[in-house]
Amino acid sequence: MINNQLTSIALFAGAFGLDLGIEQAGFHTVSVVEIDVDATKTIVLNRPHLAESAIPRDIRVVSSQTLLEEGGRVLELGRPLLPGEVDLVTGGPPCQPFSTAGKRGSVMDPRGSLFMDFIRIVKEIQPRFFLMENVKGLLSAPIRHRPHNQRGTGFPGLETDEMEGAALQVVLAEMKAIGYKVAFPALVEAADYGVPQTRARLIFIGSRDGEFVTLPKPTHNRNGLNGLPKWQTLRNALNNLSDLQPEYIPYSKQRLKYLSLLKEGQNWRYLPDELKPDAMGGAYQSGGGKVGFYRRLSWDKPSPTVTTSPHQKATDMCHPFELRPLSVREYARIQTFPDNWIFYGSVTSKYRQIGNSVPVQLAYAIGKHLYGLIKGEKPNSQKYFEQLSLFEIEQYQKFM
Repeated sequence: MINNQLTSIALFAGAFGLDLGIEQAGFHTVSVVEIDVDATKTIVLNRPHLAESAIPRDIRVVSSQTLLEEGGRVLELGRPLLPGEVDLVTGGPPCQPFSTAGKRGSVMDPRGSLFMDFIRIVKEIQPRFFLMENVKGLLSAPIRHRPHNQRGTGFPGLETDEMEGAALQVVLAEMKAIGYKVAFPALVEAADYGVPQTRARLIFIGSRDGEFVTLPKPTHNRNGLNGLPKWQTLRNALNNLSDLQPEYIPYSKQRLKYLSLLKEGQNWRYLPDELKPDAMGGAYQSGGGKVGFYRRLSWDKPSPTVTTSPHQKATDMCHPFELRPLSVREYARIQTFPDNWIFYGSVTSKYRQIGNSVPVQLAYAIGKHLYGLIKGEKPNSQKYFEQLSLFEIEQYQKFM
């Protein structure tokens, strides 16, 4: 804490969704690292004081000393920040290797990924806490994937790095090796914190001083139980939005042909049977629920997870009654960005920036919890083990 201000450094900052929520909770961002050109321009448009650090740069060649020097200049200290003076380091290292949506063979050893640069900077800067976000696929990801046709009778047993959860064990071990205590990572549902979207993400909070930190209590509930309000809906998200000239990428005539036959809340399964094979193409015979194909959203349900493109065939985010994908500003509302947040770049780039962001409201809830802990408020002692699967509990016990 410097001059009674809580400071944070943002790694893999993207369009600043995670860090905007952290700021709203009371932290002051003093330096950012982001490689995407458009995302850095988005940051500068909204946070001019970060113009020095919000330039496209690769975290692999960024030194911790540089970040500390930038932080000192932002705070006008006349000196660099010192290791241990930063309160929080945030970031979501690229998650594609652990995504359940990707090819299983793409799983890789975290020790060879950008995750290690996140760990390097935390080790050198020594913040009181770090906050890392990732996809839920990391809970069960192996380091090395063995094809299913090479398992079972006649094949050797799975090796350690081929087992479910092997990548998670490496992540936790690397965090522990730099001296940070990490409560078992919590799988959180963004809708439980007032985000009008179902979006499950894995949250790690590391403590330099050995504190056991849980997540804040949910503020919403799917069914309105335990005295909590129900999940926010798409209608709640878009209420009173002024979007007179919506930015979006129009559907092709072929897509419109089929979407025009569907009503709010419907998808390809509601098309006439004789049209389904032509509409779906090669996907018609494939497995899986394919719920995102030709999908019109429902007003009175939370939005599905916002992806990096709302008009792709398998991840359709069609407006409930208009024949178009959700607009950029509608996308931003669902991710709980304020209406005055400016996104730089093409429509495609804006969608990507928004889709890759942590929902601002979720980040705010976590940031507020950490802010209270640092300021000396009694931490929330709620335990989340009852929400974990048997596999997750076994992994936790194995690691500890």
